[in-house]
Amino acid sequence: MFVEITYFPIFGKPLIMYLGILSLLAILITASIALLNKQGIRIVPFRWHPACAGCAILLALVHGLLGILAYF
Repeated sequence: MFVEITYFPIFGKPLIMYLGILSLLAILITASIALLNKQGIRIVPFRWHPACAGCAILLALVHGLLGILAYF
């Protein structure tokens, strides 16, 4: 069952690939919010940092679990 979900094709590529890309982007956005605010560039308020971090963690967990559970 998890194999069908993990390798569900979207535009010819598996779902797990898109989850990995989204996880990486979420982690980079979270880090950039902290770094920009530390340098005084307040494009995105720092209060968004915990929400972005939670989203990044959730995406990474789903990505990792689908990758592992595809083999069980």
